[in-house]
Amino acid sequence: MTRRRHRRPLLAALALAAALAAGAGAPVAGAAALALIPAAPARAAEEPPLPEGLGEPAANPKSDEPALPEGLGGPEKKPAPDEPALPEGLGDQPKPPAPGKAAGAGPRLPFDLSGFWELRGGLRLLPDRHEKDASLGETRLQLQADKQLEGLSLRLTTDLLYDMVLNEPRVFLEEGRGVADLREAYASLRPASFMDVKVGRQVVTWGTGDLVFINDLFPKDWNAFFIGRDTEYLKAPSDALKVSLFSDLANLDVVYTPRFDADRFIDGRRVSYYNPLLGRWAGRDAVIDPERPDAWFRDDEIALRAYRNVGAWQVAAYGYHGFWKQPVGFDPATGKNTFPDLAVYGASARGPVGKGIGHMEAGYYDSIDDRPGDDPFVPNSQVRLLAGYEQEIARDLTAGVQYYVEHMTDYGAYRAARPAGMPQADENRHLVTLRLTRLALNQNLELSLFTYYSPTDSDVYMRPRVHYKIDDHWSVEVGANVFFGNQPHTFFGQFERDSNLYVGARYGF
Repeated sequence: MTRRRHRRPLLAALALAAALAAGAGAPVAGAAALALIPAAPARAAEEPPLPEGLGEPAANPKSDEPALPEGLGGPEKKPAPDEPALPEGLGDQPKPPAPGKAAGAGPRLPFDLSGFWELRGGLRLLPDRHEKDASLGETRLQLQADKQLEGLSLRLTTDLLYDMVLNEPRVFLEEGRGVADLREAYASLRPASFMDVKVGRQVVTWGTGDLVFINDLFPKDWNAFFIGRDTEYLKAPSDALKVSLFSDLANLDVVYTPRFDADRFIDGRRVSYYNPLLGRWAGRDAVIDPERPDAWFRDDEIALRAYRNVGAWQVAAYGYHGFWKQPVGFDPATGKNTFPDLAVYGASARGPVGKGIGHMEAGYYDSIDDRPGDDPFVPNSQVRLLAGYEQEIARDLTAGVQYYVEHMTDYGAYRAARPAGMPQADENRHLVTLRLTRLALNQNLELSLFTYYSPTDSDVYMRPRVHYKIDDHWSVEVGANVFFGNQPHTFFGQFERDSNLYVGARYGF
């Protein structure tokens, strides 16, 4: 199937980048050429895609992106407006000093080394003939090396993994399968006082939702999220160039991905799902193998965010041009799922409301390959809206609620074109989330519950979790992923047989 790329939606983004550069003064004009590039989590911050907290290093000092730090102690950067903190679990977690780093502790490595060793296991709560009884069974060693040079920061983060569930001896970096996963491999620098640049494999995130993502079109790993890996693994890495420009008018982030990075979506290898072609639950017996856009510099993605503070509120505008992040299209000629072309335009705001923090976010999903809405094999365009509020309701007890609406455009055309026997989607899908977090024992014990409930789909997803920090190195965790639904084809209802209980232990260094 020949893929057509539409560049017209980028004109608005280019005009915005030029205007911002002009507002920053003559020095920015040269950098504006780099902005040719117009795409969950959170506790008090930026984005989220579904349930419990995730992040990336920010190009400017305190970005709203997942806390994946930007290099180690590079040159001092011009402060950018404070951005919302990422949802719980979506950023880099503070790590204790590595043994032997104190003065006189012995020879030092030529770089800073940190990481953790982790053991996790989980079992399904319901029988599923399409999957193994063990939902999770792995040991993981993460090594993170940081090197600070004159004006340049380097980072390499690699996970070495033994996974007894898939038992895959090869490495599939794009899909996050195999004995190794390259999480980060990037260089960051400041070529000018108004610009930060980061190039390489990195985790990027932005937006205001708590585990509900609208304008964050960076890859997610839904398999990791649903089986009980740490929430940081909800965010998958991108191979990208990220440029951040700073001015008194506004700040601009531009992310260019030269080859499409899809979500690590549910494909049946580990998590079963509802297959509409088969009309039933499926898993390892019907693994999804889609057609991936994989041509360098042709099947690319461009994401842009302009943001600034307005009083106590931070406001942002977003743009994205690329593809649907999951294989939601279908090619009848090949019998394979596809990733149709997609453009997204959105905005967000976050700031104090009463005794808490409120946030709003909106996005228009322009389904380029099916703008009339009459192609049954390509999703219709959508309008997505989100509003949320978080507040400490008692000492060490925080509550957060969100309301999300997904509206399908051209619904009449969709109904007329829907093949007979295929489940019918609602014109408006509603979703409510609730997060409760309780800290105890000098904040070493964390009890949390994140719940999704859709009144239109009549399905629920609950993520209870208990995390205990034993000392500066050791921590343990127990949690569950529990799904309920009246229909097997609804978003959460299809995963009912994937409900699981998991435990984990981690040693950080």
